[in-house]
Amino acid sequence: MKNIIVKANAGALTNFEVLDLLNSRGASKAATRVISPVPRSVSTSEYKVYDYLMETAASTQTREIVTKFSGKCKDFKLAKAEILNIINLRPSSDVELMPIIEKPDEREINIDGILELVQELLPSLPTLEAHKENEQEEETENAEQEETENA
Repeated sequence: MKNIIVKANAGALTNFEVLDLLNSRGASKAATRVISPVPRSVSTSEYKVYDYLMETAASTQTREIVTKFSGKCKDFKLAKAEILNIINLRPSSDVELMPIIEKPDEREINIDGILELVQELLPSLPTLEAHKENEQEEETENAEQEETENA
């Protein structure tokens, strides 16, 4: 399969879009992380980025959610970079949101309205319990895979 560049530097990506790209390249498959002489499609640094993003809001988002949120943010007259940062950081209070928005008082930005939209549309941040469950599932899958290989 040959990679085709549709549009070079189409702009900044959300963390969800980067995570989605890494998933499509196979970063979510733990079995591909083993050291082998066969060339891998995912580099070590990409695995590290993947692991980091799985602990952020990006891991609970979907393309539909990101698109819907971006569309509704246009009503607030936010810049693309501000929308991108809100999606990536998922602020839950005005203290977290204010540094993202440039001169909100001068622009008369409805901070409470944005926070309500975040609460309504963007899923909650992943919890430690959810990560522990995922780790246990991965350990079980790895153990089963090792048993299959050893048999």
